[in-house]
Amino acid sequence: MYLIVIAWTYVTLMMAIAEATSPVGTVLGAVITFGLYGVLPMGILVYILGTPSRKRAIKAREAEEQAAYDARQANESKAVSATAGSQALPEPDGDGQAPGGTERAGVAAVRKEP
Repeated sequence: MYLIVIAWTYVTLMMAIAEATSPVGTVLGAVITFGLYGVLPMGILVYILGTPSRKRAIKAREAEEQAAYDARQANESKAVSATAGSQALPEPDGDGQAPGGTERAGVAAVRKEP
C-alpha cells in the first residue's frame, strides 16, 4: 500500500514542478495540481485500505478490555466468597413467610370526585 502512495506522490510532485516551472504555469496551479491529484486521492486510498487494520486494532483493544473486566470480576467474586464463608449469613424468617405483611388498614385510595 505504501509503495503505491509513495509512487503516486512522486508522480504528482513531478506534475506540480512541471506546472510551476512552465512558462504558462503558475505556482498556485502547481499547488492545486498537487493537492487535487496527489494529496486528496491518496488520503482517500490510505483511509480505505487502512480500514481492516483499524478494525483489528479496535477488536484487540476491546478483547483486552473484556479480559481485564473478567479478571476484575473474578477477583471480586473470590473476595466476596472468602468473606462470606467466614461470616454467618443471616437466616430468613423462621416460619417461611415473607418478612413484613401486607397492610390492611392503610391509606384509602385516592379517587376523583364525581
